[in-house]
Amino acid sequence: MAATTRVASAGAVATAELAGHLPAARRRDMSGVIAHAILVASVVVLAFPLYYAFVISTQTLDEVTSLPPKLVPSTHMLQNYADAWVRAKMGRLLLNSAIVALAVAFGKIAISLLSAFAIVYFNFRGKQVVFWMIFITLMLPVPVRIVSTYQVVSVLGWVDTYWGLTVPLLASATGTFLFRQYYQTIPDSLAEAAQLDGAGPLRFLWSFLLPLSKANIAALFVILFVYGWNDYLWPLIVTNSPEMRTAVIGIDSLIPRTSQLPEWNVAMAAAMMVLLPPVVVIVVMQRWFVKGLIETEK
Repeated sequence: MAATTRVASAGAVATAELAGHLPAARRRDMSGVIAHAILVASVVVLAFPLYYAFVISTQTLDEVTSLPPKLVPSTHMLQNYADAWVRAKMGRLLLNSAIVALAVAFGKIAISLLSAFAIVYFNFRGKQVVFWMIFITLMLPVPVRIVSTYQVVSVLGWVDTYWGLTVPLLASATGTFLFRQYYQTIPDSLAEAAQLDGAGPLRFLWSFLLPLSKANIAALFVILFVYGWNDYLWPLIVTNSPEMRTAVIGIDSLIPRTSQLPEWNVAMAAAMMVLLPPVVVIVVMQRWFVKGLIETEK
């Protein structure tokens, strides 16, 4: 009888403990459901315009202007993309955008690496003043200095050239700041050991700092490539001939300035072609990009 009572008491205690834990578990489940719902809603809000742009790029102009709008792809995809490719000369424009984006990305990274290396590992008079002068440029928006920049480019004869499209965009205060902060986390003993082994400054930068900075370089490369690819204002100002325009500007050439109804299907086909290269870069370098952003030492 006593044993039966003890078993019953133990069962009651276990039942009570389980009942006490259920509300907390349910709250956790509910919070997880809410978090996933918010995530799904955010993805839908961000992805739907892109999906609808793709749908428009596969339709005829009559289907685009029909009401209610059709939300499923049509059968005129190849024709629209071929028209956009020929009419906007997308082959040359995509090449121009690739040259600008790669030159800006690699140039900014190289200059940022060298400037951050000099600021952290060299002692010279006015080092902090130089760094803060570089950092202050982050507070100046591009339109504030674009007139003076264009004047310099015009005097150098770089208007309508790749030099004019890329060189004024090579300096990066953001990259310099990020690499400086990362280099300051590297122990001084590493530089001392390299110096004892007979490694000079450039050898230390090439053999030690660059391998340690791979994730940071990859993350910055993705950001700078997308920035250079999507830049609109500066290429619009510094180029005159259609052959030197970038792909982002090429989309605008497909939209008439008259009362004529724009062929949105062709324009959206061009937009999809312009969108594809940055997406490929992000997908290919996603692992390194995320690693560079979430490293605990940054």
